[in-house]
Order: sequence, then C-alpha cells, then structure tokens
Amino acid sequence: MSDAQPFRYPIWTRGDLDGFFGLMVDNLVQVLLIVALCTTVAGIPQDFIFRRMLPGVAISLVIGNVFYGIQAHWVARRDRNAACTALPFGINTPSVIAYAFFVMGPVHRATGDYNLAWQAGLLACLVSGVIEFGGAFFAERLRRVTPRAALLGVLAAVGITFIAADFAFRIYTRPLVGLVPLMFLLLAYFAYYKFPFKVPGGFLAILFGTAIAWGTTALGWEWFGGVKMSGAALGESIKKFGWITPVFCGPEILAALQAKGLLLSFLTVSIPMGVLNLIGSLQNIESAEAGGDRFKTAPSLAVNGIGTIAAGLFGSCFPTTIYIGHPGWKALGARAGYSILNGVFFTAIFLLGLGSFIGALIPIEAGAAIVWYIGIIITAQAFQATPRAHAPAVAVSLFPALAAILVVTLGNYLDVVGGGAASAPTLASLMHSDHPLVAYLPGMLALTGANSAWIVVTLILTAVAAALIDRRYKAAAIWCGTGAVLTLLGVLHAYRLEGNVIRELFLWQGVTPALASGPATGSGAATFAYRAFPIAVGYGLATVLLIAIAVRSRRDAPPGESAGEPALGPPTAVQ
Repeated sequence: MSDAQPFRYPIWTRGDLDGFFGLMVDNLVQVLLIVALCTTVAGIPQDFIFRRMLPGVAISLVIGNVFYGIQAHWVARRDRNAACTALPFGINTPSVIAYAFFVMGPVHRATGDYNLAWQAGLLACLVSGVIEFGGAFFAERLRRVTPRAALLGVLAAVGITFIAADFAFRIYTRPLVGLVPLMFLLLAYFAYYKFPFKVPGGFLAILFGTAIAWGTTALGWEWFGGVKMSGAALGESIKKFGWITPVFCGPEILAALQAKGLLLSFLTVSIPMGVLNLIGSLQNIESAEAGGDRFKTAPSLAVNGIGTIAAGLFGSCFPTTIYIGHPGWKALGARAGYSILNGVFFTAIFLLGLGSFIGALIPIEAGAAIVWYIGIIITAQAFQATPRAHAPAVAVSLFPALAAILVVTLGNYLDVVGGGAASAPTLASLMHSDHPLVAYLPGMLALTGANSAWIVVTLILTAVAAALIDRRYKAAAIWCGTGAVLTLLGVLHAYRLEGNVIRELFLWQGVTPALASGPATGSGAATFAYRAFPIAVGYGLATVLLIAIAVRSRRDAPPGESAGEPALGPPTAVQ
C-alpha cells in the first residue's frame, strides 16, 4: 500500500471570490471600452455590438477561462500544490485600442461602412489568433532574437498615449465621475490600501463612479462634470433580455478577404500586435512559474490563440490574452474557481442579452480610471522589466506614438470642424501650407505612416537603440536594413492623404501625377502623397555605416574577446 497522503485541491475558496471580482471588473471595463470605441471610432451601432460582437467575446472568454481553470487542477495534482492559481485570462487591452483606432476606425472613415470596418477587425483578430497559436511552438526562439526593450517599448508606446493619455483626457472631461474612481484605484494599486471587507478597489471605483453619474443626472447636475445617464435607455435594455445565439462569421470573413487590399493594408497592425500578445503571454507564464506554478508553455499559448481565433470566427474583433499579474491573484488566495466563474459569468451575460443593460447602467467614465491604470502599468513595466541600460531605448519607442496620437486626434478634430464643407481645412490642405507653424507636420505624418505603420517603426527604432547600447552593431545593421527595405516598399512612412484620411502608398501603387511628394492628383489641397524614398535612403546609408562599424569592431577586437559585447553594464537583453 502507498503511504502517500490523499491530495485535495479545492474547487472553490474565499480567495476565488476576491479573484473573480478583480478579473470580472477588468473584463467588464474592456467590454465598456469596446462599446465606447466601436460606436464612436468605427460607427458601429450599439445593437449590432450586443447581438453580433459580444457573443464572440463570450465564446473567447469561456474557452480560455475554463481551460486555465481546469489546467490549474491538473498542475495542482501533478505537483501536489494546493496553492496553485490559474492563469488570469481576458480581453487584450492594447489590441482593443489598436484595432479600434488603427484598423476599424480608418476603414469607417474612408468608406463610411461600419460593416466593412467590422469585417476588417475580424480579419485582424484572426491574423493575431493564428500568430498566437502557431507561435506557441516557437515563441521562445522569437523572444531570443528580439530585444525585450523593443517588444515592451511598443506596448509602452500604446500604453502611454492611446490608453493612459486618452483616458486621462476622459477623466478630466468628466471629473466628477472620473476622479473619485481614480482615487480608489490609486489607493488600491499604488498604496495597497485594504478596503473594509476586502472589497476590490476596481469594484469600488465602478460602483462609486456609476452612483455619481446617476446621482448627478437625477439632480440635473450632469453639466457639472458629470455624465448624462438615461433611465429610458436602461428600461429599453431590460426589454432586450433573451437568448442570443452566436453566429458563425465565415461568409463575412470570406467577403472581407475578397475586398481588395483590406487584409494587406493592416498587416502592419495585426502582425506586430499578434507577436506582442504572444511574447507578453509567454512572459506572464514565466511570471507564474516564478511564483511557484509551473504551466506547460505550448498548450497555454495555444489555447490563448484558440480563444482569439474563436473570437474572430464568431464576431469579436478583439484578441484575448493571458493577463499580467498572476502573483497578485495568487496573493488574493484565488485558485481555479475564479477563472471558471469569470468565463461562465460573461457567457451568461452576453448570450442572455444583458450586454446592452450593462452598457446603459455603467458609463465608460466610471471605468476610465481602470483603463488609465492599465496603460500606466504597461508603460512602467517596459522600463522595469528591461535592463537598466536599455531605458533610453524604451524612451525612443514613445516618439512615433506621440506623433500618431497627434495626427489621429488632429484629423478627428478637423473632421468635426469641417463638417464636410469643401473649403474646410484638412491634413492634406495643411501639407500644402508654407506657414512656419505647420513646418514639421510632414515629419509627424511620416513617423505615423499609413495603416498605423508607426507600430513597426517603433519596433525597429527601439531594437536598433537597444542593439547599439549593447554594442551589437551587426544586429543594429540588420534592424536598420529591414527598415530601409520596408520603407522602400512603402510599408513604412509612405502615405497618401485624402482630406483627413491617411491611406497606404505601396511601391507598386501609382499616383497621378507620379510624384515622390506633393499633390497626388489635380484636385489641389484635397490630396497629398509622400513616397518616403528619402527616408529609405537615410536608413540605407545608416545600415552601411553600421556594417562598416561592425566589421571594424570585429577586426579590432582583442584575441579571445567577442566583438560587440558591452564593456560595462548588464548583458544583452536579447533573450
């Protein structure tokens, strides 16, 4: 007979309730964000979001949350670890921002067709899912050849601009609703303050923000920094309660694939975001292992990809991910139950038609502080999780994103000011101006590029900077040469402006007249085209310089010493 004691892993613990509230609030805010951005940026009607998109979100969440909960049971029994905590899982915030602003939004602005914008988002989500699933089997190799500063730098760029900054603007536009939740978040996550009865700070933030929004509306004070809520809309949302069957989106995806250039145009967004999601999930699995929970890498990453693919196939445009912060959930005492309950909860909410009720009950401003916090943490992690010497490289990553948020915001404002008038100012008309105050607008547009190519530009510039900090001149030359080739092809920096819409200008696309820069057509200030050949030449010359330095460095290296290794500081961050 075996002397081994019977092992019991709990199905539910008190900590699972705390973990569920935390994870549920995180995902709830992502849903509010999806509704807010899809309606305002991509022009998608709310009813379409609730009936066609959120069921896809539900399917993706239940697949991942249930798997990671069951996986925790397997690992707990394998390692006889009763404290095993399931990997936290949910909607990927940077991807929500990136796909709404840089895929769906541009398609809607260019065509006015929200259905096509949705289909473009489905394609982007599927590309990300395929990368996440396929990358499960070679993620470690990919991580070794790309500097961590470059990978995290891209996320930092998105985090500080389109997440943290954008939601800071929202908070201070509606300060009465936004600032109190912000203080709850700062108390909970910066000061680690313990609220009575262990109520999560995120839950209190949404509770008080929602209460203030409805209270000021009832008193007629919504003009005083509040948000106007609608009792009628809340009542109508309750009437929509009823089963919603998820719809397979194969025909819509096929139609999007047949739309000329739709998939190709936004690969500069979907491919980098898929890779970043893959690497980020890998790092979060490693974080869990450092905390004592050893999950197999390949199946964990593969299911993350399956969740994203399922989202795209059933109507959601937004990838899922393994969340950062596993040690935090573990410290709460959460085990496996919190993950399974989270998946079941959102499946029930969205398939029973309660998504519109949540959207009418809770204003996005009540959850703005949580999204702001996510952006801040993403940015802080980029500096904290890279070698100290690479901090300047991470700082380099912020410049293209700053250009992008200025260009996107300016274009939106000009759209509103112009109101469709033929004489209204546009980005294209400003490019024809010789006024000194707009002298550097071409540089902002070139850094941004068409199809949000700034994401790839950020990756390349940060990788070059990190390689040079480590004196790895050959690696820097390869990254710089890649930038030269992509720029020559028109993937980076090139663009054509049609009013305020920035469109692609690949090498094989023609303009009339065919100019390297200047008006794209005879319609004067309404259009503008830039081939970016000068930038390609600049990258090319820089590549030659780096190759020459790499050769000289190798030749001058003392016998037995590897050329290009840093003399001081930490070892290279290429892992």
